[in-house]
Amino acid sequence: MILVASAAILLPLLLLGGLNLSATKGMSLSAIVVILTGYWFWHLSPLIISASILQALHKALPILWILFGALLLLNCLRATGAIQRINQGFQALSTDMRLQTVLVAFLFGGLIEGVSGFGTPAMVTAPLLIALGFPAMAAVILALVADSTPAAFGAVGTPLTVGLSNVTAKVATLNLIGLRVTQLDLLVGMLMPATLIALLVLWFGPKHRRFQQWLATLPWAVLIGFTYSGLALLSAWLIGYEFVSIIAPLGTLIVAIVSIRQHWLMPPNANWQVAHPQSVPATSAPTIAPLSLFKAWLPYLLVVALLLLSRTVRPLKHLLTQSLDLSWNHILGLQAINSDWEILYSPGTMLLLAAIVGLLVQARSLKPLGPVVLKVSRSMGATAIALIVTLIMVQVFTNSGTNQAQLPSMPMYIATFIASGLAPVWLFMAPFLGQLGAFVTGSTTVSTLTFAQIQADISLTGQLNENLVLAAQLIGAAAGNMICVHNIVAVSSVVGLNGQEGAILRKTALPALGYAVLVGITATILGQLL
Repeated sequence: MILVASAAILLPLLLLGGLNLSATKGMSLSAIVVILTGYWFWHLSPLIISASILQALHKALPILWILFGALLLLNCLRATGAIQRINQGFQALSTDMRLQTVLVAFLFGGLIEGVSGFGTPAMVTAPLLIALGFPAMAAVILALVADSTPAAFGAVGTPLTVGLSNVTAKVATLNLIGLRVTQLDLLVGMLMPATLIALLVLWFGPKHRRFQQWLATLPWAVLIGFTYSGLALLSAWLIGYEFVSIIAPLGTLIVAIVSIRQHWLMPPNANWQVAHPQSVPATSAPTIAPLSLFKAWLPYLLVVALLLLSRTVRPLKHLLTQSLDLSWNHILGLQAINSDWEILYSPGTMLLLAAIVGLLVQARSLKPLGPVVLKVSRSMGATAIALIVTLIMVQVFTNSGTNQAQLPSMPMYIATFIASGLAPVWLFMAPFLGQLGAFVTGSTTVSTLTFAQIQADISLTGQLNENLVLAAQLIGAAAGNMICVHNIVAVSSVVGLNGQEGAILRKTALPALGYAVLVGITATILGQLL
């Protein structure tokens, strides 16, 4: 039965990672197998399967809405020439792609994660990297890997607030778990900038003296990583978990810019480029006065401001979540099967609004909006199919607890099976379970919501520190953003790499597993000290 329960994990790995099928083909086959095995072995009723399929169709809409907003914003900025101006701003700060990787993918992406989450950061930063000349494959991999450390506190702490809601609702306990997350992540988070640069240099850089090219940036990368991890720890300790992924990237971004301008710890030749830079196509921007850097960045700044205000100002949050609520609850009469879509609260709406404001400020006209909307809509067909079949598999998998075989859900069956033989070394294994959950469900929050209770039960049985185990779960789930299929599908679509999902998964799997190993070792050591 464990093989049957694991089909939703093993098949995507085999079909996408092993056989290199596209996400549309690989995830379609995976969804069919999971539905059939769920029906035959878990005795899922046709009603549960039908409701799960409808839930998946509905859950795809908010993700596609975010993707639409990200693509619309990107193409509007191209039409006005803002992307070129942003590119010039980065080039003026540093032409070194190793440094640009940290600035854009890790720090700016981390800030977007802190206020938004939901896969938005990678969809925003990958196109920016391409505009700087990064190859599309490099942009996707770096954006996905970077969206890991900040994700444990993404969307103003949602993985803790919602993800741990089945275990605790006490703010004091959540703050303590958040503090444990930053303690566990102190070393690994500190290494993230150096890791991103290593991936860029080793996989995409000139073959000559690759190790030396990476080593030259190590002092600066460690400074940035130490600053980020230190600010995250201080934020969790002094302020609370909700603002860790806002304060840490924002403060570190300031330190990074100052250090570059003052040439602190800079590599000797700070103009490193990839072996084969992306050729950025010229755009037909309207004839307008040259944009200031502030005007070029204004739509992105507006996105950050709107997301932050909508998630921290309670009256505004209430207005946006209660108005135009397109959620679907109790699908086919089943109380446990729901799908949320508060469209005004969605990051996709914020991105759409920012794109419109950007056109008005930068081009002083909405004339380009129609053609851009049409272009973006046409480009999303294949992505929609891949995303829908992926979510169908995920929803059948997660809803399998309502069955006629008196079995736990497939995720819980897997977790219980793994835990039964690994309880003595569970502090090491806890992040892997979190990562597994994020790989399948595509969400740090959903992974934690699914597995937090069993993590707590194992910690009680094994007399382990519960808060430490839950912190390891959160970090593992955050690192799972690197490999979750629907994130890969969405980001690939933004940069035009449809069909390359398997190749991306193979690349991101290595840093994801390495992240979990280091966190597991750190948790084991810290568990001995507490």
